[in-house]
Amino acid sequence: MGFFSELKSDLSQAVNTLMPEDKPEAESLNEDKAPVEAPKPVDLDSMLNRLDDIKLDEAAEEKKEEVEEAVEEVSEAVEEVEETLDEAVNTVAEAKEEIKEEIKEDVAEAVDEVRELEEKIEEQTQEEIKVEEPKNALEAINPAHIDKYVADKNAETEMITRNGGFDTMDFEQQTPTDEVASITEGMIVKGDIATTGSLELIGKITGNIKCLGKLNITGEINGDSDAAEIYAESARITGEIKSKGSVKVGQSTVIVGNIYGSSAVIAGAVKGDIDVHGPVVLDTTAIVMGNIKSQSVQINNGAVIEGMCSQAYADVNPSEFFEGLKNK
Repeated sequence: MGFFSELKSDLSQAVNTLMPEDKPEAESLNEDKAPVEAPKPVDLDSMLNRLDDIKLDEAAEEKKEEVEEAVEEVSEAVEEVEETLDEAVNTVAEAKEEIKEEIKEDVAEAVDEVRELEEKIEEQTQEEIKVEEPKNALEAINPAHIDKYVADKNAETEMITRNGGFDTMDFEQQTPTDEVASITEGMIVKGDIATTGSLELIGKITGNIKCLGKLNITGEINGDSDAAEIYAESARITGEIKSKGSVKVGQSTVIVGNIYGSSAVIAGAVKGDIDVHGPVVLDTTAIVMGNIKSQSVQINNGAVIEGMCSQAYADVNPSEFFEGLKNK
């Protein structure tokens, strides 16, 4: 567009320059000859605009052709993409069918294996269930059956006499260990317990306890307890307590049963006799309903005792002392 504008301006200047020079000659010719009609002025602007329109039409045709070519290319690309998508869909469908077939085959094989396994288990179970039973009473008293019955009963008796893997008679001879067992809160045990270590009892047990280590009780016991040391705090105990060492009964503890040990400190309630070879200390919150037999007794103000106190294990024997004075 800029080129045609410059061409238009150049032609306009050229026409303006030539027109004045040709005017005198035209006048002289007109004097001698007959008047001639002046030529019509040329409209350069319209001619140039026409040229511009022609060029614009050519550019539009070129653009149109370019657009048509681009549309064709896009159409071809779309067709290629559609073909590729169709091929991909067909491939996925084929793969899906193949996977279904493989899964069906695998499931069928698994079902067959399970059936074979069930048949084997059923055969083994039937073989185990088959037990020779006497056909009649005469066969039942066969000596072979009697010997087998006695052997089975002896085996059961031997298992019953064992406790925790150790024979009951040999349990006291075992070496104490540092392991600590625990019966947690909410756990209820029905039966005897024996351990070579220590025991933390927070739950409830109905049975006897034999412990080569320390026994800590904050739960409930219905049975006898035997340990190296016994400590009860906020416990409920029904049964005898035997300790090779000290016995400590904390506050809020209730014991219904006799207490045996080398020493005792009582701050709870005890209904039963206390037999201790060492000292006994009754704290201010202690309540004892029973006889006390010890080396010495310390009764703090506030303790309540209903029973007899005897220092039978003291170094001085009162009977011998007074008998000696009487003989003198």
